[in-house]
Amino acid sequence: MNSRFALLNAVDPGVTESEVFRLALLHAVGELNALGGMIHLRGPMSALRLVSATGLPSALTRSWEIIDQEGSSAPARALQQQASGAWVPTSPTGDCLRTVGLAGPSQGAAQTAWPGTGLAALPLSGAGRVIGAFTVVTGNRGEPTAREWDFLRGVTAWTEERMALAPPPLGPAEPELSGDWLRRALKEVSVGSWDWDVRTGALIWDEAALELYGTRPADFTGKIEDWMRIVHPDDLPQTLTSAQRAIRDHTLYEAEYRVRRLDGTYGWTRARGRATYDSQGEPLRMIGVGWETDESRSARDALSRALRHMRDGFLAVDGTWRITFANLEAEQTLGLSEAELFGRVLWDVPRAQRIPGLESGCRRAAAEENPTSFYVSMPDSGRHYHVRLVPGPDGHTLYFADITEQRRAADERRAAERAASDRAARIAELTAELARATTSQDVVDAVAHRVLPPFGAAGLLMEVAQDERLHYVGAAGYPDDFLRRVNYRTPVASDPAWEAIIGGEPLFFSSPREFVAHAPELADLVTAGGKQSWAFLPMTASGHTFGVCVVSFDHPRRLSGDERTLLTAINALVAQALERARLYDAEHIRSRQLQRSLLPRGLPDLPACEAAARYLPAGQGMDVGGDWYDVMPLSGGRVALVVGDVMGHGLPEAATMGRLRTAVHTLSDLELPPDEIMGHLNEIVAGMGDDFYVTCVYALYDSTTQICSIVRAGHPPPALIHADGTVHFPELASDPPLGAGEPPFETAELAMAEGTLLVLYTDGLVESSKREMDQGMAELGRILRTAHDKGADENLEHLCDILTARLLPAEHQAADDAALLIARLHALTSDRIASWPLADDPRAAGQARAYIREQLSAWGLDDLTPTTELLASELVGNVVRHAKGPASLRLLHSTGLVCEVFDESLTMPRIRRATDTDEGGRGLQLISALSQHWGTRYTPTGKCIWTEQALPGPENDKGSPPVTLDLSFLDTGDFDGGMDSLL
Repeated sequence: MNSRFALLNAVDPGVTESEVFRLALLHAVGELNALGGMIHLRGPMSALRLVSATGLPSALTRSWEIIDQEGSSAPARALQQQASGAWVPTSPTGDCLRTVGLAGPSQGAAQTAWPGTGLAALPLSGAGRVIGAFTVVTGNRGEPTAREWDFLRGVTAWTEERMALAPPPLGPAEPELSGDWLRRALKEVSVGSWDWDVRTGALIWDEAALELYGTRPADFTGKIEDWMRIVHPDDLPQTLTSAQRAIRDHTLYEAEYRVRRLDGTYGWTRARGRATYDSQGEPLRMIGVGWETDESRSARDALSRALRHMRDGFLAVDGTWRITFANLEAEQTLGLSEAELFGRVLWDVPRAQRIPGLESGCRRAAAEENPTSFYVSMPDSGRHYHVRLVPGPDGHTLYFADITEQRRAADERRAAERAASDRAARIAELTAELARATTSQDVVDAVAHRVLPPFGAAGLLMEVAQDERLHYVGAAGYPDDFLRRVNYRTPVASDPAWEAIIGGEPLFFSSPREFVAHAPELADLVTAGGKQSWAFLPMTASGHTFGVCVVSFDHPRRLSGDERTLLTAINALVAQALERARLYDAEHIRSRQLQRSLLPRGLPDLPACEAAARYLPAGQGMDVGGDWYDVMPLSGGRVALVVGDVMGHGLPEAATMGRLRTAVHTLSDLELPPDEIMGHLNEIVAGMGDDFYVTCVYALYDSTTQICSIVRAGHPPPALIHADGTVHFPELASDPPLGAGEPPFETAELAMAEGTLLVLYTDGLVESSKREMDQGMAELGRILRTAHDKGADENLEHLCDILTARLLPAEHQAADDAALLIARLHALTSDRIASWPLADDPRAAGQARAYIREQLSAWGLDDLTPTTELLASELVGNVVRHAKGPASLRLLHSTGLVCEVFDESLTMPRIRRATDTDEGGRGLQLISALSQHWGTRYTPTGKCIWTEQALPGPENDKGSPPVTLDLSFLDTGDFDGGMDSLL
C-alpha cells in the first residue's frame, strides 16, 4: 500500500484530470483486487456524469454515464452520506446496479447482472464542496476492510489534490461578447442556439445545434443528458464548473470544449449564454448559442507551435501563477521541460527563485493591470533578460528576451560614447581654461590638469626656440636637475624637439630604445628624465613654429592613430594659448617694471618711525593699478605718511598715480600743512577731467610733540594699534574723493603714544564682491589684535605678510589692487630736545650762542659748536633785523643736529646770488654751505627757519679737515649777528 502511494506521489503536479483519474482508478483496483472502478462528477442540477472508467466493459458502463445524484446507486449514496462512504452489495437480480436517470431508469440497465460482490464509493470534493464520487466494483472478497477503506480514502484525497493542480484546457480567451462581434460570427459560421430549463433539466436545441453537437433528431430526448453525453470526458469537468459558476455568480457563461460528432470524432465548439432568475433569485433558464471553432482552434494550435519555437521565451500562467504553457526557450531559461513546468507555480521553479526581482516585478505589473516591462539578470549565468508581462482576465503571459549581447553592445557603445563625451568635455574644459590663461604657467597648468590624465601621461615639457637655443617655459613631472640641464641648451642635429620645430611634424617614440636609436647623443637625457615613451608636438601659431610640447609617459606605450590625432588637435589649441600667454608675459614684465618704477623702491629708516609696505596688484588685466604709498621725512623730527588710490587699474591710472605721488613729494618738501597739500592735490585731479577720482589719506607725525595730523579724502580710516593691543579706527571726518571735493579739507590731530602702530590701507585690502568694507575692517581689526597677542607685530614685514595672506589669499583673485603701509611711531625724548626764548633785541644772537655752547657740550657735540653758533647767529640776526615778534631757539639731537629759530613773521627768506656791491644776500649762501639741509616752514604763529648738520663720526667723515672758527669776539658787544655785517 505504501509503495502505491509512493508511486502516486511521484507523479508530477500539473498532469491533466483525465490522467489523474486513470492513475487513481488503476491503483485502487489493483490494491483491492477489484474488478474495476468509475469516477463520476456532478453536472447541472441532479446529474452525475461518468468521466472515467477502468476495467469495466462499455456494455456495463453505458447505462452509468449519467445517473441521478439523488438516487440509491453507490455513487449517489456516497454523495448523500459523505462522512463514511457507501457500500452497496450486488444481488442476483442486479438491483444494486439499477441506474436511475433524471427522467427514469436508464435504457438497458434494469436487469443486467454484474459479477462481484458490490460497489464501494467515496465522495470527491473540491473548492470546499462535493463535486463527484469515486467508485470501486469489488470482487469476491466482499466489503472492503477498514484498512482498504483507509486506502481508498487516501487515493481519493490524492485525486482531489491533483485535480486542484490540473491545468485548465489550453487556448487563449476569446474577446468578450458584443453585438458587433456576434453579428459577424453569425454571418461567418453556423451558430446553433439552445435553451436549458435549469429546474427540470429540459433542453431545447435548434437544427443548427443538433448538427453542431452531432445528434440526430431521433436520438434527441430533450434532456440535459443529451449534451453531457457528447462532451469529451477531459473537457466535461471544466465545462460543468463554468456553468455552475455562471449560474451562481449571475455572470456570462462561456466555455470551449470538444463534442463527439456522428462519425465518432471530436471537434471543438464554443458556447455562450446567460441564466435568468425568478424574483427570489433562483435560476430559471439558461439561454445561449454555440458554434464550431475547429478553424480558430487550428489557428491557435498553429500559433502555439509558432510560440513553441519562437526565439524569445514565452510563458502563460493562470490567475494563481501556475504555468499553463512554456515554449522551448522558456524551458531552457528555467532549466525544466514543459511537462515539468506545466501546472507548477512560477515562483516554485528553482531557477525562477534565483532571479532577483522576477516575482516582485511580475506581481507589480499584474497589480497595475497594464502591460509592463522590466529587466532581470540570471546570477548564475550572468545573462540579462527583458521581461514583458501582459495581464489577461484568466491569467498572464510573460515574454523573456535575452538581451545580454545587446546590453553588452550597448554598454560598449555607451562606454565609447562616454569616452567621447569625456574627451569632448575635457577639450571644452581645456579650451575654457586656455581662454582664461594669461601667463605661460597658466597654460602649462591647464595642459597638466586636462590633457595628461586622460592619456595616462606623466610628464609635460614646453620648450621654445630662442637664439638657436631651446629653453623651457613650463614643465610638470620632471626633476629640477633635468630641467636645469635642458634649459637654454644648444640642440643637436637629431634632437627630436628641434626636428619637430624645424619640420613642423610631430614625432612619437614608444620606448627608450626607439628614442636612443633616433638621437644617441641624448641618451643621458633620456636616463635623467626617467620617462619611457614620448610625443613631440610642434607648436605653431600665426604661421610659424616657435616651440614644442613634449608629452611623456612612465611606461613604454605606442599611441593609437586616434590618440595621435587627438593630441595633435589639442596641441594646436595649446600653441595658440601659449603664444598669447608669451605676449602677455612680455607685457606683464614691462607693466611690472613700470609699477615698480612708480612706487618707492624702499622706505627710509627714520628715527620718527619704522615702516613696512605692500602693494598687491589685482588678479586680472595688466597687474598695474593706481594704488600707492609713501613715507617722506620732513624737518623738525616730522614724517609724512600717505596712501592713495586712483580708481580703476591700468596704464592711465598708473600714470595718474605717478603724477600724484610726485606732487605729494613736492608739496611735502614745501612744508605745507596737510589740509593745504590735499587742496592742491584736489586741484590737480579736478584738472584731469571727470574720468579720474582719487581717494587719499595723509598723515603728518611730529615726533617732538607726538601729535599726528590726519586728513583724508574719501579714503578708509586708518587703524591704530596701541601698546595694550587695542585696535582702534578713529572717527575722522571724511571729505569727498579728490576731484569731487571742495577745499578746505578738515584735519584731525591725534596724540600718539610711543610705539603706536599706524596702519594705512586702500579699500582693495578690506573690500571685495563677497565682503563689505565694514566687514573687512572688522576682520582687519581681529587680525591685528591676534597678531599683537602672539607678538607677530614686532616685525612689521612679517605683519604685512600676515595681513595680505589673511585678507587677500593667493588662491582667490582680487578684483582690485591694494596698498598697505604700517608705521611704528617713535617719540623724540625730552633729553634730546632743548628750546629757549630769545630777547627781542640784538642781544638775542649772543643768547643763542651761549645756549648752543652749553647744550652741545652737554650732548658731547663740541665739534659742532663753532658751526652751529655761526648758523644760529645768522638765523637770529635775520630775525632781529627783518622779522618781528619774540624769537625762540630749539635744538634737536636726532640722527643729525637740527637748529631751529622761530619768529612771528610770515615773510620767508629766499636765497639769491649777491653781486660784489650788494650789502646783503650772502648769509643764506653761507648757511647752505655750512649745513647739510636747511629750509623754512610755516607754523601756527609764524614761521621757522631750520638747519641740519650731520653728527660727527666715521660715517660722516669724508676725509677733509674740520672747519675751525674763532668767534669769541662776537660776544664782546651788542653785535646783531648778521652775516653781512660780519663780512
